[in-house]
Amino acid sequence: MQGAKRVLGSLLIGLGVVGCQTDYAELPTFSAERKLLQTVIEVPAGTNLERRYDPATHEFAPQQRAGKDRVLEFLPYPGNYGFVPGTSTATGAPLPVLVLAESQPIGTVLEVLPIGLVLLDNAGAIERVVLAVPARPSQQILPKTSTWAEFTQRYPAAQQMLRLWFQHRDSPGAVRIMGWKDEQAAAEHVRKVMR
Repeated sequence: MQGAKRVLGSLLIGLGVVGCQTDYAELPTFSAERKLLQTVIEVPAGTNLERRYDPATHEFAPQQRAGKDRVLEFLPYPGNYGFVPGTSTATGAPLPVLVLAESQPIGTVLEVLPIGLVLLDNAGAIERVVLAVPARPSQQILPKTSTWAEFTQRYPAAQQMLRLWFQHRDSPGAVRIMGWKDEQAAAEHVRKVMR
């Protein structure tokens, strides 16, 4: 009898763990308390293995190309790459975001301040990526930067580094920068692609 209780208890705990898996795709776009934009980190800053959240499996799976894990053969991600939950772009994917901060673990949900929007031509497909900084001052690495003007005035070399990274993270010449927009354009685009 004691053994049966242990087995049943273990089974219930196991089901509870599986049942409590977070569905990151269904999180709200804005946090409930502070009404700040939320992001889900898929690829930590400083890493090269591309991962994407799969809402069907609730896992952050490595991206595949030709049957192999997609590893950037260039500089690692210059920020934490992820998505804005509760959004859907023209391709059906959630809106991508690059959070300029110290490396965060996969699956971290961060409140952020959008500071800009980069427009990319990726082999003929238009892609918009929100550039953001953490809302929490203790997580910020770019002090006093909450607008596009502050970012470009205080850190002009950072914009150039991002330009080069976006242009060369894939096949050289496959990505072209079409433009940079400010925090207001980023916020408007987020609202436009909310589900």
